[in-house]
Amino acid sequence: MNKFNLDNSYKAVVIGGSAGSFQGMIKILSQLPKNFPLPIIMALHRLKHVRHGFVEALSLKSVSPVTEPYDKESIKKGGIYLAPANYHMSVELGNYFAMSTEEMVNNSRPAIDITLGTCAYVYKDKLIGILLSGANKDGALGMKHISERGGLTIVQEPSECMIDTMPKAALAVTKIDHVLKVDQIVEFFKELDKQYK
Repeated sequence: MNKFNLDNSYKAVVIGGSAGSFQGMIKILSQLPKNFPLPIIMALHRLKHVRHGFVEALSLKSVSPVTEPYDKESIKKGGIYLAPANYHMSVELGNYFAMSTEEMVNNSRPAIDITLGTCAYVYKDKLIGILLSGANKDGALGMKHISERGGLTIVQEPSECMIDTMPKAALAVTKIDHVLKVDQIVEFFKELDKQYK
C-alpha cells in the first residue's frame, strides 16, 4: 500500500495557482517522472498582456514540453497543458479543450474555477485536483466540485505559500484529501507514476 492510497484508475491531473505558485510549479514539473502517464492541465493566473515567456520558462525546467492548447485540441496522455493568457480554458466531454473570452471570473481570465469545474464534470472520480499558492479565492469552488464528484483533492500547505488565500479558501469550502508542501506534492507524483508502471 502506498502512503497516498493511490491506484491506476486516474485519467488526469488539474493544477490551479496564482501569486506565488510559479516556483512551486517549476519544482513539480522539473522533478516529474519521465513519461508521466497522465495529462497535466494547468490554469495559472498570469498577466493578460504578456503573451510570451511564461510557457517557455515552464518548458525550460519541465521534464516534458509545456504547451498552450488551441480550441478543440484533443487531450493526450502525458501532455502538459497551460491555459493561454486571457482565455478561459474548459475541458469538454470527448476529452478536448475549449477556449473562450467570456467575462472574467474572480477577476481572472483564465479562471481556475472554470478549468477545475469542467475537469470535475468530465473526469469525475478519475481526477486529481491540486491548488497552489494564490492571492484570491479562485479555485476554491472548483476544488469543491472535484471533491463532490469523487476526485482526489490536494492543496499546498498554507504555511509554505507566498500568499495563502487560495488554499485556505478551498479548505474553508470543502473537505481536502491532502494538505502538502511542494516537496510532498513531488513525492505524490512519483507515487502516482509507480501505479502505472
